[in-house]
Amino acid sequence: MIPFSRIIRPVITLSVLFLTLPVPAQDHVVKKIITEGTTNNLTQHHLDVLTNRIGGRPVGSDAYNAAVKWAVSQFEKWGLEVSVEEAGETRVGFNRGPWSGTLYGGVFPNGDGTSLHFATPSYTAGTKGLQKGHVLLEPKTQAEFDRMKKVLKGAWVLITGSNNGWPVERTVQADKRRDSIIQLNEEIARENNDVIRRYRTRTGDRRMNEDKMREELKDSLKTINDEPALFYRQLVEAGVLGFIQSSPVPITALWDKYTVFGEESCFDNLPVVPDIKLDEHQYNYLLQMVKERRPVELAFDIRNHFRPGPVKFHNVVAKMKGSKYPDEYVMVSGHLDSYDTATGGVDCGVGVTPAMESARLLSVAGAKPKRSILFVLFAGEEFGLLGATAWVKAHEKELDKISNLFNRDGGPTVATGVTVSQAMYEDFIKISEGIDQINPAFGFKVNTFKPRPRPTVPGGTDASVFAIRGVPTIAFDNSDPKGYNFDYREIWHTERDVYTKSIDEYQEHTSVVQAVIIYRLANLDHLLPRDGYYLEPEKSR
Repeated sequence: MIPFSRIIRPVITLSVLFLTLPVPAQDHVVKKIITEGTTNNLTQHHLDVLTNRIGGRPVGSDAYNAAVKWAVSQFEKWGLEVSVEEAGETRVGFNRGPWSGTLYGGVFPNGDGTSLHFATPSYTAGTKGLQKGHVLLEPKTQAEFDRMKKVLKGAWVLITGSNNGWPVERTVQADKRRDSIIQLNEEIARENNDVIRRYRTRTGDRRMNEDKMREELKDSLKTINDEPALFYRQLVEAGVLGFIQSSPVPITALWDKYTVFGEESCFDNLPVVPDIKLDEHQYNYLLQMVKERRPVELAFDIRNHFRPGPVKFHNVVAKMKGSKYPDEYVMVSGHLDSYDTATGGVDCGVGVTPAMESARLLSVAGAKPKRSILFVLFAGEEFGLLGATAWVKAHEKELDKISNLFNRDGGPTVATGVTVSQAMYEDFIKISEGIDQINPAFGFKVNTFKPRPRPTVPGGTDASVFAIRGVPTIAFDNSDPKGYNFDYREIWHTERDVYTKSIDEYQEHTSVVQAVIIYRLANLDHLLPRDGYYLEPEKSR
């Protein structure tokens, strides 16, 4: 059922709008954009399809390719010129299926059969069906490894460290580094054993509890070097079922760089055991049980699937061609890819779906902008700004003709203003006229900034690739005026980046604001001036 307040809200908003908008802002296209955007906004419908029907979308996955196909079909339905541009390829493909884990035995708070809360990074191994096994702590010296080698086969191994999203590195270089640490630890272990032996001889106490003895000798004993999964290669060869690492909640899960792009990566050289990031609360309890040598078993069923590559991935580019300046552009973008332990409801549904809805609103309103408007859904942002980098390289000649790139890649907060250079101020005052009355609760302000250094290296979003080349990348100022208590760090690259974390009224309003702004910007008789926008690199030192 649709709440009554949701039904009457657009009517009230429109009545305020038509009474208060200045006459120059009552352009018939703008009026149609606002009418459609406030009575029939489809931003959250687009997000529903993207996240709940298609799901998480790392490049190289069938889900990403499905998202490309779907986005193309939508832009074409709205009458835009659409192209699909190759942006790169992965060594292999990856598709994630369901995953589950269960604890048996021990004294876990919820009893035998407790469900485990965990995730695995993209492009890492799944299980061979349902696999059940005992649990061990990883060895840190060769002596420890040798002492437990008989029971390694069929074991789940708890490794040290705290998950930061990345899997255990499995490259040749990593093996060499770990081997050198193992050798160093052997030398430290021998020296420590000598200290302990001399202590026992001096005190004559050969039955002292080892923990108590080490506490007394803490200033004399050297610390063993620690690296998570120190015996990774040897443990895999011994037949362990997988590795388990503690993870803060919400769980972050990224991707295996070596599997995706490594020179030796191929379908015949894939990871073979799971890399599990387990809820830190469950991990700590499990760790204590294993230290106490309590009987405990874990069962995991993780459906991570690969397919032979290479698998190409693409940007989606939709153009609303300009009637007077077809070779000049206003750009709107977001990245179509996302991590797949969640569904990309915010990162980057927050950018993709308002971009798509802005395109639809312009189409419904019959917009015929003087300057071309490009809607670009970039590929591979999460894997290193790959789509944006490919686009800039392929479109070198167009960079000087881009009036501005509006890239949205943050939280689902609402567009409440824009901060521009002094040279752009009058233009934005003009094109923002009446925007603050679309929904007075949100408002809209134009502010200015002083010239800032032009970046020389990429940053955290696709916009940075354009900024390096001097392209203006003005983004909307966003806020949370109604107090939804949104926290971007809670969802950023974690399991919680889902549809329900989006804020519908903020996203819908932003789509309308964006559509009006880019339409008016495209209708200026000039490109936005770049004077005073960037300090050139040599002047910023």
